[in-house]
Amino acid sequence: MKLVRYALNGVEKPAIVDADGKIRDLSSHIADIDGKLLSDLTVLDGIDIQKLPIISDKFRFAPCVSGTGKFICIGLNYSDHAAETGKELPTEPLIFMKASSAICGAYDNVLIPRDSVKTDWEVELGVVISKPAKYVSEQEALDYVAGYCVVNDVSEREFQAERAGQWTKGKSCDTFGPIGPYLVTKDEIADPQNLKMWLEVNGKKYQDGSTATMVYGVAFLVSYLSQFMTLHPCDIISTGTPSGVGMGMNPPKFLKDGDIVRLGIEGLGEQQQTFIATP
Repeated sequence: MKLVRYALNGVEKPAIVDADGKIRDLSSHIADIDGKLLSDLTVLDGIDIQKLPIISDKFRFAPCVSGTGKFICIGLNYSDHAAETGKELPTEPLIFMKASSAICGAYDNVLIPRDSVKTDWEVELGVVISKPAKYVSEQEALDYVAGYCVVNDVSEREFQAERAGQWTKGKSCDTFGPIGPYLVTKDEIADPQNLKMWLEVNGKKYQDGSTATMVYGVAFLVSYLSQFMTLHPCDIISTGTPSGVGMGMNPPKFLKDGDIVRLGIEGLGEQQQTFIATP
């Protein structure tokens, strides 16, 4: 299934994509695409999707899940990206947090923060948790995954790396976490470790990679993180990015007011954001 949250007149509602790609309203059957739903997707069984109302009015793609508590990111998880940044591969997954307040929709504008000079892009595979996971094995880890989504892990490199402290403040600015447009349930993705991914800025492709080159795969990451913290329904794991980010260019290239970023992952859909300078 491809699940969607859409907004009309500021009200966000759940929906589903039918076989013809039309978006149909689910709000008469469920309250939201949230932890309650993800913990038991069987409540959608038996719904005749073709009888659901089609969303014909112009709408906004809202974030594809509601109620995310933890937005966990994995750094330097692609060997080519680590090489372009001049860093060695971590001997264990490098974990940092992105504030859940950074979450926005797949086509929302992204705000370049005040005083930013190094706002950058990162296409990433997002993993959405379905049920509480604590001390789970790698073999059972995918049983705790509801599905996958596209994430743009927008980053301010100066805030991240050149100012004191950890990476979080360079990752957590408002609108720095577009997710969606869809939550694609795991049954539609045969192998999360074999998905093409790409990103372009103003029509020029900069990232062209695959989840096949991850250092630590999805199952390992879910298991690994569950050894340190309980993962809860709607928590998101953003699993890292391949090479081609702005800071890896020679000379480096960063986003400016009016730039348009498009990105996508095979089977998960596409995003597009216009980057707008904060007054």
